[in-house]
Amino acid sequence: RAMAQPELGLRFQRRFLAARQLGSFPWPELEQNLRTSPDSPLLVDILHKTVLHPLCVKYPPSTKYRRCFLTELIKKHESAAAEPLDELYDTLADILNEEESTHCYKNYLLSTGESVTLSESVAIISGGTTGLVTWDAALHLAEWAMEHSTVFSNRTILELGSGIGFTGIAICKTCNPKTYIFSDYHPRVLQQLAENIRLNGFVLEPESGCHIQTESQGQEAEATNYQKPKLIVAELDWGSVTENQLLDLQPDVIVAADVVYDPEIILALIGTLQKLSTFRAGRKPPEVYIAFTIRNPDTYHLFQAELDKVGIGWQIIPAHSNDTFLYDVQPNITILQLFI
Repeated sequence: RAMAQPELGLRFQRRFLAARQLGSFPWPELEQNLRTSPDSPLLVDILHKTVLHPLCVKYPPSTKYRRCFLTELIKKHESAAAEPLDELYDTLADILNEEESTHCYKNYLLSTGESVTLSESVAIISGGTTGLVTWDAALHLAEWAMEHSTVFSNRTILELGSGIGFTGIAICKTCNPKTYIFSDYHPRVLQQLAENIRLNGFVLEPESGCHIQTESQGQEAEATNYQKPKLIVAELDWGSVTENQLLDLQPDVIVAADVVYDPEIILALIGTLQKLSTFRAGRKPPEVYIAFTIRNPDTYHLFQAELDKVGIGWQIIPAHSNDTFLYDVQPNITILQLFI
């Protein structure tokens, strides 16, 4: 049991910092431990690995989430008939006095020991977009990238539909790209994306071509202990992007996560990929990797059919073994490599 308790605390930590659904926590194991040793320091350990973890104190998940978690933790403690823990109740009291916010933080732990911290919307749809939250395909693509870091090492990467930045930030922290170009089109998403990049210790390049969006005078970088690539945030609207806008990008690799969810944008996405393949000045075309959750098989097959129609080859990338991040429900995600 002495070995199991610290490991249990770490399992709570990974789920809590990333704000996973409370049902995914190992509550039965906690109850079993408490029944055996009701006055053990396990709950204090879990409290300090979750709500009172330094990352959580500085970048807290939503008030509602922390309140629900602590309420459940207290229930488990009280059911074990253990001595009251003032620290649990004091921490809950502090959170009950907080005001709710439309934004919260999620902290994803990397295998390197670092973390990716993101400011996200508490609502799935906010400001007329779904781009202010992190979707599972972004986690899946980052896991694959970290397992295949040589694809990205010392190369120029363009991400289409970066959202609030999870995949790109994770790749920049673990895969050592030379240049990473984040891109999106919604103003609120671009603003949040730039904030999250700075939040993770990176500095954006000054404004230059392709409608680069950056607020270089904002929050100071916090981490300086890893090699930093050149980072750019570009405004790219697939429906109206011009060849001149794409001319200076010259990516070696193109990635995208959860961009194949609406039949109406498939043709615009494919058109953008075709334009990007024509600006290589004799060099080989970029490698392309697109990850997406298959919510509607018809949309997935439509994307494949449209690729076939314009002569873009594709193959399914085998499932990776990396299990760095946690999912509330194991999603139906695939990664396609495209040959443009």
